[in-house]
Amino acid sequence: MNTATNTLSSNPWKQGAKDALPLLGGYVPVAVSFGLISVQSGFGVLETILVSAFIYAGASQFLFVAMVVSGAPFWLVIVMTLLINSRHLVYGPNIAPYLEKDIRWVPLMHLLTDQIFALSLTRMPTMSAKERFRWYVSAGIIAWLSWISGTALGAIVGDELMQRWPLIGEVLPFALPALFLVMVLPRCSDRRWTITMVVATATAMLLKLFGFPNIAIPAAAICGALAYYAIQSQPTNKGAIS
Repeated sequence: MNTATNTLSSNPWKQGAKDALPLLGGYVPVAVSFGLISVQSGFGVLETILVSAFIYAGASQFLFVAMVVSGAPFWLVIVMTLLINSRHLVYGPNIAPYLEKDIRWVPLMHLLTDQIFALSLTRMPTMSAKERFRWYVSAGIIAWLSWISGTALGAIVGDELMQRWPLIGEVLPFALPALFLVMVLPRCSDRRWTITMVVATATAMLLKLFGFPNIAIPAAAICGALAYYAIQSQPTNKGAIS
């Protein structure tokens, strides 16, 4: 086991880049879609790119643009953006045990997305503290730059792409959710994770169906986390399989 671990993390910079590359298949199409929608909504190309660089939060960016264009109060825009991103309150405690006490981790949390979080839970337990830092920086920056690059592409030539290949517009919204699903499903290898996924998915779907899409994601994350810890806190029989 130690040999496998050492092989995996012998070059954490390279491993991080290797792990992040598949994310481009989900990040770039959605980022292109955002860039196009943002420019069509009246934002400039530079403004659109800056939104992706500093907010870097997928659904929150689409909501941000829609609310600004609709003339919503700025305080409400901020509150709704934070609400959608409140799932990070669940992510933080889950990866905290793998992070050493280093102030550098604070700004690096800007790179924490749903997909990087899922990757971190898989990779970080197999690495030393120094390797985790290097792996995370490598994977996180590549994912971040791909998102910014996709946004720039969509903002500059997105309209032309949609006119030439209309089918792209139908496919783009499914790219990122599909990628995240592929990454998360392998975690459902035991009772705890399976129930967690079912609870989170059911919560999101019900809220969406009943007309509360803006709180579906954070509520699903919170309910899933509560379900996981509720099951984990239950005493298990010695003969039971966890």
